[in-house]
Amino acid sequence: MEDLYDISVIIPAHNEEKYVKRCIDSVKQADSLYTGKTEIIVVCNRCTDKTAEIAAECGAVVCENEDRCIALVRNTGIKNAKGQIIVTIDCDNRMTEGTLAEIYSRINSGEYIGGGAPIRFERESLPLKINDYMCRAGFFITGLYAGIIWAEKSSFKAIGGFADKKAMEDIATVKKLKAYGKTQHKKFGVLKYNYLINSTRKYDDAGDDWLYFRLMAKNMLPMIKSALGKPEEYNKLLDEMFYDYNDIHK
Repeated sequence: MEDLYDISVIIPAHNEEKYVKRCIDSVKQADSLYTGKTEIIVVCNRCTDKTAEIAAECGAVVCENEDRCIALVRNTGIKNAKGQIIVTIDCDNRMTEGTLAEIYSRINSGEYIGGGAPIRFERESLPLKINDYMCRAGFFITGLYAGIIWAEKSSFKAIGGFADKKAMEDIATVKKLKAYGKTQHKKFGVLKYNYLINSTRKYDDAGDDWLYFRLMAKNMLPMIKSALGKPEEYNKLLDEMFYDYNDIHK
């Protein structure tokens, strides 16, 4: 039975026992500051640690998914959601306390098909500031804000859920939501007062805040090959940096 909740927050997780409680706590804090009812769903993807147990202890609904594709993991959460509004956030990130109230208000205004959120790193350094401002510029120019993606469940159903891609599925999905919004005479928005608190875990693990700049320079050839239809090397990099990262850095 659907629409038992006002909002369902979907949290995909692969071996995230270090971060899942922190993420859930941020959602609970946001839930306490608006009048609606929130469901928290943690989608455990090939977890071999205590992610599921910790999530359940924190009061989240736990479901399973075995795909090596983050889009399909998110879609499992949406399929199981009982809320009218879907909000997605990665497990190592957090939301600010007014996030759910602002999303709820925007959806109920009738003006928005959905939207995204600005992204701010959880700490600062020169390379992270450069990365931050590059992201801000890209989001501002394209209007394709991601990080936290929110829309009514019916809208996700209308566009077929998250785009079935191994990487950049969030941007592809935002494009679909934005296009669908035009047919409904609604706009794709971005939160004005709240934002995603973006984890620096990979920079911390590497001891290198220039990490992504170095990776882009080092892997320029695989990225070009992928764009030309030969994604094998790039997919291996994606596995190392995303799908297998927590296994390598236990």
